[in-house]
Amino acid sequence: MSDVSFTVNGKRVSGSVEDRTLLVHFLRENLGLTGTHVGCDTSQCGTCVVHVDGRAVKSCSMLAVQASGSTIVTIEGLANGADLHPVQAAFKEHHGLQCGFCTPGMIMTATDMIARHPQGLDEATVRAELDGNICRCTGYHNIVKAILAASQAMAKGAKGKARQAA
Repeated sequence: MSDVSFTVNGKRVSGSVEDRTLLVHFLRENLGLTGTHVGCDTSQCGTCVVHVDGRAVKSCSMLAVQASGSTIVTIEGLANGADLHPVQAAFKEHHGLQCGFCTPGMIMTATDMIARHPQGLDEATVRAELDGNICRCTGYHNIVKAILAASQAMAKGAKGKARQAA
């Protein structure tokens, strides 16, 4: 057994885990954060994506002990209270989900993608970067549309904030 501690969605948490415990299982079973899904346990599908120290990570491919000391954001920590994150709002507005099983991982991947491309995204880039996320319900068209819309909205918001600061 190992002791682990993290900051998860802004709250300090700790616990004891078996050394082989995957981060996804710690989040779901120890913390009750079930928005992070277990799809394949082989890092193929992307339903388990969370942010670890600001980077998108497939939590089924990381041990909880490896993440100890890190800051983790799950889908539950993305919104600001009742206000959806712009990516969540875009998925809702552009029908970027069907059954919803892959949606948390898609949204977490998308927020990371947008952060790494603040100048904006194009369809080819979005499709290429979604390669590690599988949706079995859609043809990805509305997912891509939602990510592009969120990217544009977030870029406009950043420009507006910069103008207000000047």
